[in-house]
Amino acid sequence: MAAPTILAHGTSDQIARHVPPILEGRVNWCQLFSEPGSGSDLAGLTTRAERDGDRYVVTGQKVWSSMAHESDWGMLLARTDFGVPKHAGISWFAIALDQPGVTIRPLREMTGASVFNEVFLDEVVCDAADLVGGAGNGWAVAQTTLFFERSGIGAGGGHAGFPVPGPKGGMLGRRAGDAARDPEPGGNLVLRYPDVADLARARGRTGDPIVRQSLARLYTWSRLGHWNAQRARAEGSNANPAVPNLAKLAQTRIVKHAATLAAEILGPAVGLAGDDAPEGGRYTDALVFSPASSIYGGTDEIQRNVVAERALGLPRDDQPGRGEPYGEVLARVRRD
Repeated sequence: MAAPTILAHGTSDQIARHVPPILEGRVNWCQLFSEPGSGSDLAGLTTRAERDGDRYVVTGQKVWSSMAHESDWGMLLARTDFGVPKHAGISWFAIALDQPGVTIRPLREMTGASVFNEVFLDEVVCDAADLVGGAGNGWAVAQTTLFFERSGIGAGGGHAGFPVPGPKGGMLGRRAGDAARDPEPGGNLVLRYPDVADLARARGRTGDPIVRQSLARLYTWSRLGHWNAQRARAEGSNANPAVPNLAKLAQTRIVKHAATLAAEILGPAVGLAGDDAPEGGRYTDALVFSPASSIYGGTDEIQRNVVAERALGLPRDDQPGRGEPYGEVLARVRRD
């Protein structure tokens, strides 16, 4: 998500500094968008970035930041101007995470893993040279990030079990052959069609007509998701603005269906965990993790709103304070 965003909106200097290390796997990035008070209403964020000479000083809190504890850089949305409407006062920064003032706390999920994190920023320094897209243009830049996130997820991607690049994930110290044979150390919380089909074969369930029907449905949805992602890439900036949102909704359906089907194939054994469970509890973990797909990358409800408004032309939700300086809106909310 970071590389295509910087390629689309960054300067030649920003592209030269940030994109090659991403492509070479020398650094890992995370998204610093959502906040405790601005998740679905992302434009309501209040993390503050104040200009101080040739740098910005950032203070605020982010949450649900996938893999932040193993990341070197963050894609940060922060408010640089409270005197304009909320969408207009946001800026997009590339911010280094290994510096004083950054505190990252992993959030333990019901799988026992910690994919998501909360991130505290206490007077953290960000060079003005790492402001991408210009001050106050962060909302437009963020839409590019979200486009690639949602269309990528819809192509079968996920937010768990991917190899972590950079020095913190342990991949740089591995031999190339080992990494190629086992690119996802620790398993994967998102199941795909081959995973479930292999499980059905191993359990002798491929002759069950109900299982076969469910496998066919999963295969069909997976192929449609892949083609939809190809369509988005091919159309580029001319793509229907709702394509990535439809892709994200499709991915939610795929993740949940794959995990549920695997559980049905396993039967009572899906209730086991750890070493007692098939494949170390991989399918159990996937089932428990699957509800998160309706939340990360933008909730299903938000995706449907965007499709309704941008593709179908339905009326927009009422937005109190729209067009007013966001600082005044916050002050009124606090008084009330």
